[in-house]
Amino acid sequence: MEAVAKLRNVPTSPRKMRLVADLVRGKKVTQALGLLRFEANIGAEKIEKLLLSALANWQQHNEDERIEDANLYISEIFVDEGRQLKRLRPAPQGRGHRIRKRSNHVTLKIDTKVEKLGSKAAKAAATTENPKADANS
Repeated sequence: MEAVAKLRNVPTSPRKMRLVADLVRGKKVTQALGLLRFEANIGAEKIEKLLLSALANWQQHNEDERIEDANLYISEIFVDEGRQLKRLRPAPQGRGHRIRKRSNHVTLKIDTKVEKLGSKAAKAAATTENPKADANS
């Protein structure tokens, strides 16, 4: 089951926010939270809060499942350009230079990752659930 969270009109340039979004794209939720917690970029704090919101949305839709057992990962994250505030800064000889204060919109989707039956992760999960089955084979 997929969960979505959106953050709109963030007063940071989209270029700076995309640096953080690229850092966590495709990662597991727990790993992404760890990366965002110690990232120095200002956008990391906002994306961390957005990720926690998406996690709460997922929990709301899947009340019977535990977050730890769900194997959640960030399936999609993208940053779009928001509106621009246009201001003028005084310049020499009576001129004015235009200042564009950019903003952005961030959309984040998390989903459960299902391992294939023949993958190493699926075999490791099967042996932890039933260790006697591994000893018999």
